[in-house]
Amino acid sequence: VQLQASGGGLVQPGGSLRLSCAASGFSLDYFSIAWFRQAPGKEREGVSCISASGSNTYYADSMKGRFTISRDDAKNTVYLQMNSLKPEDTAVYYCAARDQNDVCGFFGIAPRSFGSWGQGTLVTVSS
Repeated sequence: VQLQASGGGLVQPGGSLRLSCAASGFSLDYFSIAWFRQAPGKEREGVSCISASGSNTYYADSMKGRFTISRDDAKNTVYLQMNSLKPEDTAVYYCAARDQNDVCGFFGIAPRSFGSWGQGTLVTVSS
């Protein structure tokens, strides 16, 4: 199981970025996928999650209304559209997979629920 996160970069406050999480060597069809982030000196926190079916999506409170998670199983990729970015969104963003349909529905967006992780992509929000 290999996941590749990409799309990070430097953006001004109020700007947008779209992160991608691409899978290789396996199909994402049966996997819940989550995004996490970790800022310097802070614990890793859950950002958003999507069920394997795509029917259920979850967001941390501070991301609701600003971030949108989606999946394109034909491209074997999950996206995180981030709008209205704030300096406090600065962090390394990671995607993770779990072969269960709706793991976040049961356990929330919890790092311990996910066993397969991609490398992170850095998002910096600064003027």
